[in-house]
Amino acid sequence: MTTKTKTSTAKKRTSIGSRRSPDAEAAVLAAARDLISERGYAGFSVDEVARRAGAGKTTIYRWYPTKADLFIAIYTTERSASVPVPDTGNLVADLVQYTTSLWRFWAAHPAGAALRGLIAEAQGTPEALTALRDRFLPERTADVRRILTDAANRGELQAHEVDDKISLWVGFSWLKLLIGELHKEEVISPVMMQIAGLSSRPKQ
Repeated sequence: MTTKTKTSTAKKRTSIGSRRSPDAEAAVLAAARDLISERGYAGFSVDEVARRAGAGKTTIYRWYPTKADLFIAIYTTERSASVPVPDTGNLVADLVQYTTSLWRFWAAHPAGAALRGLIAEAQGTPEALTALRDRFLPERTADVRRILTDAANRGELQAHEVDDKISLWVGFSWLKLLIGELHKEEVISPVMMQIAGLSSRPKQ
């Protein structure tokens, strides 16, 4: 009876077509989260997600053309719930709070290790590189862009500096992720001061 129930559920999920069933999508994302936790990005596959979720592979591939796209969907959901965007009215304070929260999320959540896997795969797989560059980065740097743009509106920096400062922030944070130094939170504040254009050296 249990097997029959599972089979009928799977059949129902494979027939949802281009319209996303909320239940089916929730099942897919839950299965993907579990698989990332168990196997990391290297052992992550859309086929296994489909099997666990009782969903059709063609349907999942229609929603998420590559495993990178599916990972991005999981990462976005998990990170948004775990990393608030501060609004203290001070650029350095906002950057320090945001970066600290993000590093702690990366260190504690399987998505952090999986992101390292995506970055590594993007070096040799065109599809992963496209997903990382064109879909992941614009969405996942939107919060930092907002922090910097708000600061520009307050006069703390020039508007034309925002893009360069985002690049500096991404480079610094991803370096610490890739070399396993997310625990070194003491370096965040002085570097955020430099990104903001302030000296971190004590006044003489």
